[in-house]
Amino acid sequence: MHDVRTVKAAAPSMPRLAAASLAGTAIEFYDFFVYGTAAALILGPLFFPTFSPLAGTLAAFGTFGVGFLARPLGSMLFGHIGDRHGRRPVLVASLLLTGAATVAVGCVPTYDTIGAAAPVLLLVLRFLQGLGLGGEWGGAVLLTAEHAPAGRRGLWSSFPQIGPAVGFVLANGVVLVLSAVLTEAQFAGWGWRVPFWAAGVLAVLGLWLRSSLPESPRFLEIDDRARVPLAEVVRDHWRLLLLTAGALAAGYAVFYTATTWSLAYATERLGVSRTVMLACIMAAVVVKGALTPLTAMLGDRYGRRPLCLAGSAMAALWMCPMVALLSTGAPLPMFVGLMGALIAFVVMFGVIAAYLPELYEPRVRCTGASVGYNLGGVLGGALTPVVATALAEGSGRVPWGVGVYLTAIALVSLGCFALLPETRPAPVGAGRPVPVGVTKG
Repeated sequence: MHDVRTVKAAAPSMPRLAAASLAGTAIEFYDFFVYGTAAALILGPLFFPTFSPLAGTLAAFGTFGVGFLARPLGSMLFGHIGDRHGRRPVLVASLLLTGAATVAVGCVPTYDTIGAAAPVLLLVLRFLQGLGLGGEWGGAVLLTAEHAPAGRRGLWSSFPQIGPAVGFVLANGVVLVLSAVLTEAQFAGWGWRVPFWAAGVLAVLGLWLRSSLPESPRFLEIDDRARVPLAEVVRDHWRLLLLTAGALAAGYAVFYTATTWSLAYATERLGVSRTVMLACIMAAVVVKGALTPLTAMLGDRYGRRPLCLAGSAMAALWMCPMVALLSTGAPLPMFVGLMGALIAFVVMFGVIAAYLPELYEPRVRCTGASVGYNLGGVLGGALTPVVATALAEGSGRVPWGVGVYLTAIALVSLGCFALLPETRPAPVGAGRPVPVGVTKG
């Protein structure tokens, strides 16, 4: 058996590699997002029927948040595999785990059938979803970034970042169609399960697309691999890890407020139809996906850090106008509010797939970038729908508390980005540059 370090990686076509990474990431995020949509619309009364409507929604969003808590654990597990055994195995294992857990969610009996075991099973499967997704991002991004030429690394690395938008549109598109063709009773009875079952077909497609991807050439060049990558990251790069997590928190908070909390808020509090609200959110996400390569190219030209700072500032300025526009309940203002939020998000996150790997040295890159990315998800994504729902309850027509909460998170992220260095001139193989304000722990 040949040592993987002696095997020369084939030079792949960058469009083929980027397309395969995008498709796989889209499938895994479809799995993750379809749960969020179901949590906003239907899981509360089906799995927490003894709760009040508000408490049921909060409980459903609580199970949604468990997926985020699992993601850093998944990034530790799969990051270890990626730094020790290669980026490619991570892509296959994470896709299998997430796909299987998502299909299983669609098979869980409701509370009326098996009682308290129903929400417990839901919680366990959501945890497994998050565990798999925690490994997905690092593997997909690194495989693309470490193949890409230095001058176009931002552009090619942005394709896995388009995957979440595609996955979101797929997930919500399926729910939108089902909502349009089924009655409320049919949707509550069995229709909500269909998007979860469809994840099985998508997982098989993703495995086929990823079966021929070559290993990262940068990984094959590493002679001295970290024995315990997580320990090395915590020991030597703890401050960088905390700064990246804090910097990314605002992006997660903005995205999941716009795509998950707003759906529950508009349909339950404002009486907006499910179909109309899903269409508004999907249209805004399509704009976000289309702008991702553009912001990545700007990052290649002007640097990663300026884009991240600009996106954080835009988010801080837009959160209160966004909730005011949402509170109108009218489709066009709601779309404008959501679109503005997701434009701020993509300015900030369009370059992250290149930025995070460049911040960490190659021997611990999969673990460092993945854990930092997913810790940001815990800080900004796990609790935001729950906190926003609680803040909106009892407020007037406009839930200003939600806007203030999101503005505060955006300002924290702005401060963290200000303490991170620019990395654009550094080639991926050069190791971590000496950061401004970041030193070894």
